[in-house]
Amino acid sequence: MSQRDQDTITEAVLASFAQTPDARLRTIMSSLVQHLHAFAKDVQLTEAEWFHAIDFLTRCGHITDDKRQEFILLSDVLGLSMLTVALNNDKPEGCTESTVFGPFHVEGAPHYAAGEDLANGAKGTPCLVRGQVRGVGGEAIAGAVMDVWQSDAEGLYDVQRADLTQAQARGVVTTDNQGRFGFRSIVAVPYPIPHDGPVGEMLAATKRHPWRPAHLHFKIQAPGYETLITHVFNRQSDYLSSDAVFGVRPSLVCDWVEQADGSYLLEYDFVLNPLAA
Repeated sequence: MSQRDQDTITEAVLASFAQTPDARLRTIMSSLVQHLHAFAKDVQLTEAEWFHAIDFLTRCGHITDDKRQEFILLSDVLGLSMLTVALNNDKPEGCTESTVFGPFHVEGAPHYAAGEDLANGAKGTPCLVRGQVRGVGGEAIAGAVMDVWQSDAEGLYDVQRADLTQAQARGVVTTDNQGRFGFRSIVAVPYPIPHDGPVGEMLAATKRHPWRPAHLHFKIQAPGYETLITHVFNRQSDYLSSDAVFGVRPSLVCDWVEQADGSYLLEYDFVLNPLAA
């Protein structure tokens, strides 16, 4: 039996993964072990700190449910979500850039016809959103399915309101035969990510704020094209340069234009990347 100490434990753990059949899994696990062990040595991690970290992750699990994903929040505020997006979405010039998914997407949102109101009673200033979905070659994409979701004027998503029995400020629209879309909603506002749990404690301890700039979420799918997950940000919003989840990209920042009746207009075109042959 070999001696296990700070000089030999890493190699022993790496050796234990040597027979992993899946080569990609073996690569990931080996790198994870090397980096974790190097981190522990670098900061001279104490046992008390290790126990505190285990408790932190345990509490992240306990607070997570079908309406709240604390681990996505943790990944977001550490910049890991955005790093993963950047690593995996290197698109041709002209394509709409991707950004973080966020923790509030819901499968099975209601479908709306062109011009209908996705707000569905959510509080906020009325807004018309319209544009076109095209391919990188300029071709209109008919029948593209667009999931849209956002917070209300109080900075809350519908899933954060226990009293709601219907979806609000979220829905699915489909582009017409010229790739055009249009729907009514409400003006996006800045809001704080949930900070009443472990991730919020970490932000407070590190003197970081939990705020995100005003934005709309989009998930756009069309046959023959890569799925696009992105936001459109309000140019007039606070926190564009200090987004708590590092999700702002300059190409995704645009204007909400006030109209004569006090409502607003957002116009934005999306450009999708074709799937590789």
